[in-house]
Amino acid sequence: MQELSVAWNAIKFGGAMVYPLLVLGVLAIAIIIDRSVLYTRCLRMPGALADLVETFGFSWTELEKQLKELGPRNAYGRFLQVIADNRHQPAWWVESRAGDEAGRIEKTLARGLWVLETVVTAAPLLGLLGTITGMMQSFNVIGASTLVAPTQVTAGVAQALIATALGLLIAVLALFAFNLFSRMQSQALDTMERLGSRLVDHIRLDQEGGEAVPGPRSAAIAR
Repeated sequence: MQELSVAWNAIKFGGAMVYPLLVLGVLAIAIIIDRSVLYTRCLRMPGALADLVETFGFSWTELEKQLKELGPRNAYGRFLQVIADNRHQPAWWVESRAGDEAGRIEKTLARGLWVLETVVTAAPLLGLLGTITGMMQSFNVIGASTLVAPTQVTAGVAQALIATALGLLIAVLALFAFNLFSRMQSQALDTMERLGSRLVDHIRLDQEGGEAVPGPRSAAIAR
């Protein structure tokens, strides 16, 4: 408890810029926790489901059984369920509906990431602003009197360094989290595109009486 008090007093010594930096830090941590919980819950992809979709001897009944086990909150389950529900429609219709669902899933996964991106840019700038104000304080002490008080000069320098360090720390944390979530989102959408294309192929096979009919891979399935 005493260590926390000492750390808080040191942070407060960084001047007025510390408070907006702390607000950005709290926002970044809140978004990181929220996205971590969401991604862990929504992006769970069982290997058995992926193997089933990739198998030529495909069973829609088994697919629906596994999708039911995933639940409505799972992103892969939502996406594949749309295709399964529309499998009796023409392939172009299925691709269109799957693309719409993929767009909604992408918006859900990306919600709040703009906050992290903003923190990455704003935190170092606020830290730099704190650096400038701290150095201005030191220069004012030097220029105000021929007798320089070393403690007042070093206080301004310390304020500048604390604000800079805090801004960079928050920005680095937000940057790593933003890149991680963006990567996970991109991989999830790529997987949906691949599995969606396989299911559309199965639909074409069913509609053509089991004969393989080549068709274009619609990018709309995942974008």
